[in-house]
Parts: sequence; C-alpha cells; structure tokens
Amino acid sequence: MTSYTIPGMHVREHEIAVPLDWANPGESITVFARELIDPVRKHEDLPCLLFLQGGPGGKGPRPTGVSGWIEHALKKYRVVLMDQRGTGRSTPVSGRRMASMSAAEGADYLACFRADSIISDAEQLRTKVFGGRRWSTLGQSYGGFLTLTYLSKAPDALTACYVTGGLASIDPSAAEVYRRTYPRVAAKNREFYRRYPHNVERVGRIADRLAESDVRLPDGDRLTVRRLQSLGIDFGMKPGYERIHWLIDEAFDGDELSDGFLGHVLGASSYLDGPLFAALQESIYGSGDGATGWAAEAERARHPEFAEDARPLLFTGEMMYPWMFAEIRGLRPFQGAVEALAQRSRWSELYDLERLAANDVPVAAAVYFDDMYVDSGLQLDTAHRVGNVQAWVTNEYEHDGLGTQRVFERLTELVAAIGGGIPDQ
Repeated sequence: MTSYTIPGMHVREHEIAVPLDWANPGESITVFARELIDPVRKHEDLPCLLFLQGGPGGKGPRPTGVSGWIEHALKKYRVVLMDQRGTGRSTPVSGRRMASMSAAEGADYLACFRADSIISDAEQLRTKVFGGRRWSTLGQSYGGFLTLTYLSKAPDALTACYVTGGLASIDPSAAEVYRRTYPRVAAKNREFYRRYPHNVERVGRIADRLAESDVRLPDGDRLTVRRLQSLGIDFGMKPGYERIHWLIDEAFDGDELSDGFLGHVLGASSYLDGPLFAALQESIYGSGDGATGWAAEAERARHPEFAEDARPLLFTGEMMYPWMFAEIRGLRPFQGAVEALAQRSRWSELYDLERLAANDVPVAAAVYFDDMYVDSGLQLDTAHRVGNVQAWVTNEYEHDGLGTQRVFERLTELVAAIGGGIPDQ
C-alpha cells in the first residue's frame, strides 16, 4: 500500500479487483481509491466517509490542499475518494478498446459502468479494505443518484447519507428530465445576456463565422455552431457566466477566431479526459423497460429557440446528441455503442421503491432551487417519497455549491440535529 503526506492530509492508496460484469463474473478490472486523514490522527480509528463523485464517468477529486468540504470532513472522518470504474486509476475505458468492439459488444461493455456496478464496487471496497464497517456517504450530483442505488441495494452498509444537487427521480425518465431542463437552460441564457448584453452581437458574430467558414480546432475537428452551443453546460456552475464571458471577450484576433479561443473550446468540448460522461449521459436513466432513445435530441426539436440560426444564439446545457459521436474526435470510437445503448429496451433496475420508502438511514440533501442539471421539482418529489430524508432547499448556491465548506457543514448539522447517523459498528 502506497502512503504519503501532502499538506494537511495523509494519503493511503488502495486497489481492488472486481468483476467487469457483476451479474456474470469473468473478466476483472481494477478499482482505485484514495483514503485521506488528518495527519495528526492517522493512527486513530475514525469512521469513513465515502465520496461519490458526480458524473457519470467521474473520477475522485485530486486535492491539492485542505479546503472546502474536505476540510470539514477531516475533522471527523477518514475520507475515501473512489475513482468510479472506468475512470482515473480504476481501469479506464479507452477509445482504443471501444474501437476494437462491435456496436453490440461496446454497448454491453458500457452497460457494465452504471450505478448498480459502481455500488457493488463500493461494497467490495468497504468489505475488503475497510473491514466491513458501515460508512457514511457524500454524493455530489450523479453521486446522489448513486446514493439512491446504494440505499436500494445495501442500506445496511450506511450510517448516514449526504447529497448535494443530486436527488434523482426514482421514476427514471430521460425524456422527463430534458422536458424540464430545456426551459431552465433557456432561463440561464436569458440571465447571461441580461448580465452581458453586448455578448448577443459577439456570440452571433462567432456563430456566423462558423456557419460560413470551415474553422478547425487544434486537433483538426471542425468547430460547428452546435459544438459552440454545447459550451453552455458551464452555465449551471457559479462562475460559469463569467468563464464564458471572458472566453467570448477574446474570441477574435482581428477578423479571425483567435488561437486561444479555439484552444479553450477544444479543451472544454473534447471529452478526452472523461468520455464516459458523454457516452453514459442518457443511459444513467435506463431502468427496467424502455429505451432512452436520444431524449435530449428529441426534446431539442420542440424548442426552436435553440436553433443554430436563431439570434440571440442560445447555448445548450448538460445534453448529449448523436452528432457529437461523429464530430468529436475523442467520442468517435463510442459512436456505434452509444447508438445501440440509445435503442436498448431492457435495463437493470436502479432503485427499489419499497426499500426506499421504508428507509431509516438519515439522508440530508441540498436541493439547489435553480439547478440547471438536476431539476429541483424532481428532487423534492424524491425527498417526499424516500424515508428519513431532510431536504434543504436553497437558491444561494449553484450546482457546484459543495465547493464551499458551508454546504456540507449544513448537511451534517441537519443529521446531528436528529441524533446523528446509525453507529458504524
């Protein structure tokens, strides 16, 4: 086991072998996790907090110092940062491997990287590395989806659950998610242009240039208007408006689009550092019977205000479209597999509704009222239908509110106020 100390944190590294397919064990993959602890308490028998990263396809944080929620957590816990299967140092899903498989083989392979498998990995980690003791979880965004699957599959493993911006609907439907989120994205666009009205002309000028000319990104991909629009995924984060504003501010070098602008757009839209985020974006809603069927693409057709020739040009949000897997170099090896996944009509069940209704594990959830990614109405419906959930509804934070120390601190206060979590023994 590798261990070392960085400022404010002692780190231990863990690797375990798990089946690629938990339903039909055969091929094995590796799951990696880092354990963080206050250096002066590294010999103490502290309880564990498992961080469930957002995503899908998210790797654990790489902390550079003690701050935010980690600073608060280290006062009480050993913090476990798991790289979700297929990411980081957990056997990664690569374009090379995807290119070697047929569409059907690729779809079957990607289906092994969903919430039920991730939770089975977490249980293996808890049992093999941490002695099988109960632990608490903190789920950010998609990590909240994972939390509900954990409460459905193995509630006896959990002492308390904290969720930030991620109480998924327990009636999974990609179509309903996008029906609700397109209007939210349109509202974010209105706020962006209200804040920076001169960007209406600037963004339109960029779009006109892309529509008229063959503009290439540094990797050779053509920059299309719809790829430009996809940068709006950042509008759901607290500094997102400002990041896009400053990008647009330096978009032109004379009459041409600047190298800096093109380089930034490539970095923000290539998905090279996280292809599973794009490949599984709609498949996380597959549960039981029914195809997801490119729900974001179907819903976009009902919103002409998002057309590429509309002005002001509206940016899109956390939506993945079929064209991305043809136009974006890093996603092309996934194209056949994601097309097959979109048509898949039978999925493993993600949630046990009866078990969730009877849940007795304390759950405290921050519901961001204006959340662009996870609809607050769906979150509150889940809060009402899952037992022992306390929902803290706020519009003070955006989806990245966990980056402040106060959000996690507030959630721990809510659980403490009702007597704390279940003992970890």
